[in-house]
Amino acid sequence: MQYSLCIGAYPGQDALYHLRKIKEHGFGGLELYAWWQLGDLSAFAREQEKIGAGIIATCTKEFNLVDPAKREDYLAGLRETIEACRVLGTRSIITQTGAVREGVPREEQRDAMVETLKRCAQLLEGTDLVLEVEPLNGLVDHPGHFLQASGESAEVIDRVGSDRVKLVFDVYHQQITEGNVIRNAVQYAPQINHYHIADNPGRKQPGTGELNYINILRAIRDTGFNGYVGLECGYTTDTDEALLRFKEEIASKV
Repeated sequence: MQYSLCIGAYPGQDALYHLRKIKEHGFGGLELYAWWQLGDLSAFAREQEKIGAGIIATCTKEFNLVDPAKREDYLAGLRETIEACRVLGTRSIITQTGAVREGVPREEQRDAMVETLKRCAQLLEGTDLVLEVEPLNGLVDHPGHFLQASGESAEVIDRVGSDRVKLVFDVYHQQITEGNVIRNAVQYAPQINHYHIADNPGRKQPGTGELNYINILRAIRDTGFNGYVGLECGYTTDTDEALLRFKEEIASKV
């Protein structure tokens, strides 16, 4: 199990600055949402190699899985992202599902999502990439987002039936949506490729809210998970200080 940081951990600083800090702290890599803002990807890849840390996850260019009318645009954006990941050495692509389509039966929207994801799986065959679908909470941060519950999310992944399509389990979002975090994080481990962590309320660094991250991370570790756990959070203090405390007070006890 490795820890990653997300862009924005050091406000106002660019991706290369974040990579240097990741190397300094001994973390595994950077999650960068908009790869298309990097400019010359080959030049950036060379800088990654010099630093010794790289982008481990990025996002798709489109974020709608529930509307079949937008499927071809989504797939075109995914093709671009696959090529960007090839250049950058990135192995995870994160996607959200889009908002609920009012007046359209939920089952119909879910079926459209499954079909689009099956098409995505075909594009990803023969690569080392995983497309990661992320449920989001609708109560606080993302009103109207289609996919929120972990059980329904796991069911979608099972229907797609490909090792190239998995879940991001964001502990912060799932705590707000449904609680029961450890049981769900463990139960759905076979469908999960990546975890995000932040505390609740406030979405700040672990240790600032109600979640017992030592126990949560131990439970994830005990499933045999050996992927990335991303700190997708804000910080209540200087970022370096907060990361040192996280390593000393939480990570070292997992």
